[in-house]
This record gives sequence, structure tokens and C-alpha cells, in this order.
Amino acid sequence: MKQSPTSLPNGPTMSRLRLTEFLLLILAIATAAAGFALLALVETGSHTWSDPTAMLRTSLQPIWLLAGMLLIAHIVLTWRHGSNSDQVIVPLAGMLAGLGLVLTHRLAPALASRQTGWAMLGMATTILVAGVPWPMRWLRRYRYTWATLGLALVALTLLFGVRPSGAGPRLWLGVGPLLFQPSELLKILLVIFLASYLAERRELVAYATLRIGRLRLPPLPYLGPIVFVWGLSMVLLVWQRDLGAALIFFGIFLAMLYVASNRWTFVASSLALFMASALVVIRTFAHVQQRVAFWLDPWPDAAEGSYQIVQSLIAVASGGVLGPGLGYGYPTYIPAVHTDFVFAATAEEMGLAGALALIGLYMLLVYRGFHIALQTDDAFAKLLAVGLTSLFGLQTLTILAGNLKLIPLTGVTLPFVSYGGSSFVTSSLMIGLLLRISRSDRRPSGER
Repeated sequence: MKQSPTSLPNGPTMSRLRLTEFLLLILAIATAAAGFALLALVETGSHTWSDPTAMLRTSLQPIWLLAGMLLIAHIVLTWRHGSNSDQVIVPLAGMLAGLGLVLTHRLAPALASRQTGWAMLGMATTILVAGVPWPMRWLRRYRYTWATLGLALVALTLLFGVRPSGAGPRLWLGVGPLLFQPSELLKILLVIFLASYLAERRELVAYATLRIGRLRLPPLPYLGPIVFVWGLSMVLLVWQRDLGAALIFFGIFLAMLYVASNRWTFVASSLALFMASALVVIRTFAHVQQRVAFWLDPWPDAAEGSYQIVQSLIAVASGGVLGPGLGYGYPTYIPAVHTDFVFAATAEEMGLAGALALIGLYMLLVYRGFHIALQTDDAFAKLLAVGLTSLFGLQTLTILAGNLKLIPLTGVTLPFVSYGGSSFVTSSLMIGLLLRISRSDRRPSGER
């Protein structure tokens, strides 16, 4: 019997073309190019360019590089996946990455070339993870190896960590001029460990046998390993003073435990444990007490300790509905605006409309991730997709809430948009994993 076009390994058949992805990539590249062109107009102070060819060669160089990597990714995915994987998630990542390059050039021009290099490395990571054939069962089989590796890297920062700014906690490991934040990688490795363990023990977790009053808990011998690994990672991060990552880890653990068990009692008990732990942390660490005080009332110390959050609120309020335009605001008054307060800068110069558009992109990214999770029948792939998507959503929600003074500042980055190589590469790695999961979901049953 003749094979259908969708099952052919190669070939330029119409069913293999990723037309939706290609059109959305053009939109993403054009949007980023328009942003760089606007910045070039603002810098020259004129509505025309004396040498348009030089402008296209220099001002838009980061976008040409990003466009080249995105088109290479499209070609590789067309060759390897055909139309059997998600066609929206790469354009969304490309749109966010392009906006991130524009904002880095606007807020920290001295770091723009470095961020462009990280973007190239990130896109290459997505291509390798999604396009190169490798067995995903390795992730499930060696879960303790991945968890141990992540914890060891974070523990090394306690001994050999560096402070790039000269102050604050030691969150980076350095090899020459290159710096890497291990907690970014630990997020993914912890998700892999939780997905593998919960997929294997999901029935024992879902059908609890241990009773404490009205509360039913899973057997402790089966719940113990994930609680131990998760608890050890939380202790290391709190000791390291990386409270933002600790908060995100807790949210990931809670989301994946609920998906695996479908038990709201686990959520309630975990939230109660979190509240108790938060009170202990607040009473124990002076810097946490200070952040909470600045969050509750930043105005008495607006010129010193709470200067960042006050300037962020002023920036968001001054943006109005449409904002003055890219390059016409004053977001650089906010310290570390290119890392922790990119959203506030967006809200100031692009207004409420630009801020809502940025939030909408992240909402679409989270939607596509959960859509991929719903389409798969494999328990490990489903939990892995849920964990990675929850990581995107929780990290975005945490930094947005911090910029708007809804929660205390945590110092996490906005995926793909904030300056930072570690965050960009790990976010690209997650996009590659989601593409691999979506490909396995859409294969014909005989190829699974």
C-alpha cells in the first residue's frame, strides 16, 4: 500500500511545508526590523537617512543575524519534522527575541553585541535540540543524574561563585569572560526529574493511602525522593539568596504534582507549607525583610533602598495608553533596567498597548505549550511539557508582578527579552524540547 505524504521521511510535498511557521517568522522579523529602524531614526534625529545602505548594513545587523538563524531553524524543522510539530512556538520565540534585541540596544547599547551573540547561541540550541535525532528516553532514564548535576552546579556557586556587578549574592560561575547562572539550568533539570519520577509513580501519587485526619497523602517512601530533591534545591537557593528562583521552583513543583495527581488537597497542603516557610524566611533573613518593607511602602525610602521600584512605577504610569514612542522615554533612570525592569521600560515607551501586546505574546506561548501537553498520550512527555510551560508562565508572571509592585522584587529575568545569556540559552533549550514533544505527538502511530 502506498505511503501517505505525511509519513515520508523527506520530500518537498505540500503536506511537509510549514507555511504557517514561515509566514509568522516573516512577521516576527519585520516587527523587530521596524523597531531597529525606529531607533536608528531617533539616534540620527532625522526622518531620513543620508546613507540608507549603511543603515541597513549596520543598524539592522542584529536582525539580519537573528533572521538567518530563524530561517535555518525553519529549514531544519521542515526537513526533520515536516508539518508534524508545532508551527507557532518558534515564531513566538523569534518575536520575543527580536524585541529583546531592540530593547537591549535601546537600554544598554554597550551590551547589545553581546546579547546578539547569546541570541545566536540560543537559536542554535533550539535547532540542535529539535532537529538533531537523539533519544528522549535518556531524559527519563537518567533522572537522578540530571538532578544531581543541577544541584552540584548550584552548590559550586556557593564556593566559586562570582559577582559580575561587584555586589549582591554569588549567582554566577565564570570561565574567563564567560559567565553562567547555574540556577537557570537547574530549573530545566528539576522539571525533567519531576516529570520522570511522577510519570513512573503517578498512580501511587494519585491514589493516596496515608491518612492524617481528613487529609490523604501518598505513601511516604514514594513521595520522599521528589520531596528530598526539591527541598535540597530550595535550601541551596535560599542559602544562595536566589529567592526568585526558589519561588519559581515551588510553583513548578506544585503545578506538576497537581497534574500528576489531580488532587486539590496536595495543592492546599503545599500552599500552607509555603506560607509557613515564607514566614520563617522573612524572620530569618534581613535582606528579605528589607524587600518586603520596600514592597509594602516604598515611598519613605524612595531615594535610596526602594529607588528601583519607585522609578518603575513612575515609568509605567508615565507611559499612558500609547506611550511617547520607542526611544523617547527615560527608562534608563531605573537601575538594571535592561535585566530586571524591561517590562517597565516597555510600558513607558510603548504605553499600555505595548505592555498588553508583550503580555499577549507570553500568553500565546503558554497556551501553545499546554496545547502540546494536551495532545500527547505519553505520561512523561505530558508532564515535561506541563513543567516547561509552567516555567515560562511562572517566570514571566513573577517578573511582571515585581515590576508592578504586586509582589516583592525577586530579580528573575523576562524570558527572551531581558538581557542575559543564561536565561536566553535555557529558554531556547525549552523551546527545542517542546518542539520535540510536539513532533512525537503528531507522528503516525506506527512510528511512535
